Amino acid sequence: MRTHSEDIRVCIEVCWQCRDTCQDTFYNHCLDQGGAHVAHDHSVLMNDCIQACQTAADFMVRGSGHHAAECAACAEVCEACAVSCDAFDCDEMKACAEVCRRCAQSCRRMSEMPHQQTPMAAE
Repeated sequence: MRTHSEDIRVCIEVCWQCRDTCQDTFYNHCLDQGGAHVAHDHSVLMNDCIQACQTAADFMVRGSGHHAAECAACAEVCEACAVSCDAFDCDEMKACAEVCRRCAQSCRRMSEMPHQQTPMAAE
């Protein structure tokens, strides 16, 4: 069984992976594809996901006592991004959706943990 500190480390890594995957997919696939890939709602959602993942990771890295609330918001955004990406029938978007779902799951676990300051800032 992992400790709270290990769970946080894993969640930070998953958030960074999701941020990187969404950013790479949006800027190196969606913009190249054009059309529905760059539709306003989808574009905003992918960029919201990039920012939400970065922000959630930042909260955990600095040991914010508010990381649970930020992780809950990140989970919601990642779930919505996964749904949006799944609407496309291509490997790049399906892979992005999968990473978003993993991040949502990890962040949801963090958001449900008892409220406490994260131990990352003390290290």
